Amino acid sequence: MDREHFAATQIDAGNGMVVMTDKNSNAFFLSDSSWSKLGSVALKHVSVGSAGVWGIDRDNTVYKFAAGDFFPTRGLSLIQVDAGEGQVVGVTSQNSIHCLNGSSASSIEKEGVLNWNTISGALMYISCGPLGCWGVNSAQKIYFGKVSPGTCGISSWSQVDGVAVKVEVGSDGRVFVVNQSGNYLSLSRANISKALPQGTALSQISFCVIIKHVTYDLGRLWLLTDAGGILNCI
Repeated sequence: MDREHFAATQIDAGNGMVVMTDKNSNAFFLSDSSWSKLGSVALKHVSVGSAGVWGIDRDNTVYKFAAGDFFPTRGLSLIQVDAGEGQVVGVTSQNSIHCLNGSSASSIEKEGVLNWNTISGALMYISCGPLGCWGVNSAQKIYFGKVSPGTCGISSWSQVDGVAVKVEVGSDGRVFVVNQSGNYLSLSRANISKALPQGTALSQISFCVIIKHVTYDLGRLWLLTDAGGILNCI
């Protein structure tokens, strides 16, 4: 396990890229073994995946990265966004769930109005991968649902065992969650497959620090501690 010292507040990995924000709302991306500034916009949250790089500022305006910088979009205010699997999904401060299909996400132009689709349910955090989308609600219950990247249609949400405040899905479908207390544990769904995308159980992974956020891509698990440090686990 390697340790990166940084005053980070949020981190995301996907599509071979790692991005993060710091306490001063600066966005960075990992280049080789060092962090480089990403754009000029102050952001509280960034996400990277097959749908590109997206961000949210402190006013909950949604941004997309293109041509070397972030540009604002119009249409919806979100508190969290995920760009993991073609479509872009996100949630509002009222916990409503929204989705931008893959075609709209890739074709949006600067200052364009985004035509977000509303997904049934209520979540405070959402993340999508190749086998479906995962989310947690305000009661810290965990849900799984299959959302179409092309249409943003969803069959239904199914509750799975466990409690969490954040959930992240890797590009290979692995799922990691973090609980409210950050009590030295990160939890991972076991035996996830196309036949059983929800997996079979939660397996506990113990750490000697309090974990605030987790993300996974290309065999690397990235952990953000409550002190703002970043841990890189292979």
